[in-house]
Amino acid sequence: MTDYRVSDLRPADRDVVYRFLSEDAYWSKGMPRDAFDRALANSISFAAYSGDGFVGYARVVTDKATFAWLCDVFVVEAHRGHGVSKLLLDAITAHPDLQGLRNVLLATRDAHGLYARYGFAPLAEPGRRMAIRRPYR
Repeated sequence: MTDYRVSDLRPADRDVVYRFLSEDAYWSKGMPRDAFDRALANSISFAAYSGDGFVGYARVVTDKATFAWLCDVFVVEAHRGHGVSKLLLDAITAHPDLQGLRNVLLATRDAHGLYARYGFAPLAEPGRRMAIRRPYR
C-alpha cells in the first residue's frame, strides 16, 4: 500500500490544482486564474501527497468561528479508491481552526456516502437556504 500524507499545498502544485478545477471539475469548469488565486489566498488548503507526488486536494472557506464551506475536493484518478479522500477529511475535521463551528456546509453530486461518515447530512431546512449563482465569464 502506498503511504499518503496531508500537508499544505506546495507552491509548485498550484498549477496542477488550477488545471483540474478549471478544466475537469464539474463544479468549477472555466474558473479564471485570478479567481482561483484569490480563493486560495482566502481559504485553508489541504493537499495529499504520495512520496513527492501530488495526489489530492481540498479547500475550506471559513471565518474560523461559526461557519465553514468545504469545497474543491478531488483525488487524482490514479489514486482514487485508496483512502485519500478519507485522509483529507480526517485532516480537515482535526484542524484546530475548524473546531466547534456551528455550520459546515458542502455541495456534492456523487460523494454523499463519504461525507455522511463525517457527520454531513442533507439540509434540515433547505427551503430556508438561498444562493446566487453566476457563471464564469
